[in-house]
Amino acid sequence: MDFPTLDLLQSSAGSLAWALPRQAVPGIETLNTGPDFSAWAMFREASLVVQIVMVILIVASFWSWAVIVEKVIRFRSLRKQFDTFEASFWSGTSLDDLYSRLDAEKRNPIERVFAAGMREWRRSFETGGGLIAGASQRIDRAMGVAVERETQKLESWMGFLATVGAIAPFVGLFGTVWGIKNSFEQIAVSQNTNLSVVAPGIAEALLATALGLVAAIPAVVAYNALSDRVGRLSGRLEAFSDEFATLLSRQLERRAA
Repeated sequence: MDFPTLDLLQSSAGSLAWALPRQAVPGIETLNTGPDFSAWAMFREASLVVQIVMVILIVASFWSWAVIVEKVIRFRSLRKQFDTFEASFWSGTSLDDLYSRLDAEKRNPIERVFAAGMREWRRSFETGGGLIAGASQRIDRAMGVAVERETQKLESWMGFLATVGAIAPFVGLFGTVWGIKNSFEQIAVSQNTNLSVVAPGIAEALLATALGLVAAIPAVVAYNALSDRVGRLSGRLEAFSDEFATLLSRQLERRAA
């Protein structure tokens, strides 16, 4: 009597497995597909607290990038506008003509500092043409206030970048600690220390730390770079203010003489 060969038995068993419904062949799905470690799957399977932490970090990251892009574009535009205005200012054009050409609705920071000085300059003369005492000090103060106001506008949202860079890693670490705590609780409940049971929970927890670093690193780098640009633009405003105040003070002395 001939017995079927081993290959024939394996082939028959395989055909039978595929012919049966999945419910009739337990374990096939488990063998064919392993745990899903994609970012979305880990987020979906994480606990509510860890999900909230991840959402906060993702929103903070996108918000940081929006601030970074806006600041880079704006500072680059302001540098060109400063160059253009200073070239016009030192070209010998009459200050009154330069002031009258400014668009009140579209003035950039250096033009607003200039306008503050010109307004105080014009207010320093009486109706009869006489000079009001203390005009030079008032012009200095008016432009100083304008420089301070413009510097504060340049620094807007910089505190947000600093905050994200400082606390995002700790927020992510909190999510990691909470996720690992849940993993240990599952071990205690199931009384199973198999790595396949623990690994998914730990991976979900570590994802929170990764998101914290993703949010923090660009924010810190951008904060340092943008702070340098804010300092340079603010320095240019202060230098222009001092030069303009000196020019106006010289003309006031000539009129007083």
